[in-house]
Amino acid sequence: MTDVKHMKWWGWGVDGVAFHHGDKPAFAPFVQMAVGIDVNDPATAATSFDDIVVPESRATSEFVVELRGIVGEQNATTDAMERVVHTFGKSIRDLVRVRSGHLDRTPDVVVYPADEAEVQRVVDAAVAVDAVIIPFGGGSNIVGSLEPHADESRTVISLDLGRLNRVLDIDEESGLARIEAGVLGPDLETQLTAKGWTLGHFPDSFTHSTLGGWVATRSSGMQSDKYGDIADIARGLRVVRPGGVLVIRAIPSASTGPSVREMIVGSEGRLGVITEVTVQVHRVPAQREILAYLFPNWKASLEAMHEISESDATPSVTRVSDARETGFSFATAKESKGISKLVTQGLQRFLMAKGWKIDQMCLSFIGYEGSASHVARQKKLVGAIVKKHGGIGVGKGPGVLYDQKKFDTPYLRDFLLDRGAAADVSETAAPWSKLAGLYDHAIASANRAYEEIGVKGWIMAHLSHSYHSGACLYFTFAFAHGDDPLAQYDVVKGAIQQAFIDSGATISHHHGVGLEHAPWLEQDISAGGVAVMQGLFDSADPMGTFNPGKIIVR
Repeated sequence: MTDVKHMKWWGWGVDGVAFHHGDKPAFAPFVQMAVGIDVNDPATAATSFDDIVVPESRATSEFVVELRGIVGEQNATTDAMERVVHTFGKSIRDLVRVRSGHLDRTPDVVVYPADEAEVQRVVDAAVAVDAVIIPFGGGSNIVGSLEPHADESRTVISLDLGRLNRVLDIDEESGLARIEAGVLGPDLETQLTAKGWTLGHFPDSFTHSTLGGWVATRSSGMQSDKYGDIADIARGLRVVRPGGVLVIRAIPSASTGPSVREMIVGSEGRLGVITEVTVQVHRVPAQREILAYLFPNWKASLEAMHEISESDATPSVTRVSDARETGFSFATAKESKGISKLVTQGLQRFLMAKGWKIDQMCLSFIGYEGSASHVARQKKLVGAIVKKHGGIGVGKGPGVLYDQKKFDTPYLRDFLLDRGAAADVSETAAPWSKLAGLYDHAIASANRAYEEIGVKGWIMAHLSHSYHSGACLYFTFAFAHGDDPLAQYDVVKGAIQQAFIDSGATISHHHGVGLEHAPWLEQDISAGGVAVMQGLFDSADPMGTFNPGKIIVR
């Protein structure tokens, strides 16, 4: 069997790692207040894989033998566990279904090619028998981009790129690196930093997602304010298609008609299999700091972030949580003791003396990278803006903790699901002029949805990325679900997504479309936009070989 590692079949991350709240005394009261769940109650019994009925593979023995002849005996499998792992991503819809054994359709065979040549041979073999190919990276997708269509009658191949995991070459003069698409975030950074470079791309899913997946879903990372999102970072591409490879050379800029590179970025596997990406890399900065700030309220926070985006400051991270998410952050902190506790209590007294309402304050993290002198200047510029809008700096400590724990949040979703609460996210982007109204509308829409389905629910948000013209708002929502969690989820998720559209925002800033966001695509990009996109898919993939039915759902 292949040595490519995957996440748990039933949840996020690796076995043996989970969220615990025993050392977080404020967490249980917070969850009780937010969604009415007592997290001290026993969790539901874990589902045993042996109790799940996995559909039989539809791949013929002859076809499986052919695939094994291409990639090796150990690298093409119809094993039930392997096929389940490759059926879904990690959205709440995915987790509810896989835990309940709701598996209408799974891939019929999972294939692990070793290089681009083997990918080409697999693609050509699939086309010859009219099979379906679904490219697979780390399996972290949360918008339904990975699952086979329930009614798909053709053989479905999950083409796992996990063995294509190397940094191939670094052009040090140009700062361009050729990298295989299946490399996971930590492995990519380890290879780059060993030679003094960084990609600077750190999405929430960093630990369990791949370079090819980032390109396929048009990902953004926590430091995209400085380094750009993946559409800015990916300069060249190699994409395997029937009969040959589509090659986009890494040119700084070009006027060569509509950008084929832009067509591939965000295409979610519908135009072929991304095997290699040439990316812009940067020297590891001499200094890197993330500082924490507090603002008296959400309005002041947004105004400060807006002004920072227009200033000469160039931070790597501009993140600020609303009061609800700030409360959540404090609730997930470990108990303060000794001097730390006295400092915390003293800070609260100081803020209250200034007239702050503690339940309205907002926590912000702002990052700085570069030479010591550059970082010092950036901190001074930002500090003046923060002060102008009533905020205060609270030092490096919270920023260090944030940096250490920034990839661990998804484990909390499994913890809540084990205890009868569904939690998920929706993110969007809008111009600065519309952000405040967008935020209010999304919060109100979610609360109306909770009332409609008769549950106690919670929604919170943070601004995660800033641009000159606007910003990304990232909403997290949770509720205590009943016997049909997905029907309830549809009401809440639908209300939030429609609020985005009604507020002049987009349906997704960085998670992609998949199946989850497809119902709102026409409202976002217009009927004409959908028609152009459909024409692209139809002409580029007339047989519907590559991940059919995603992004546009007919």
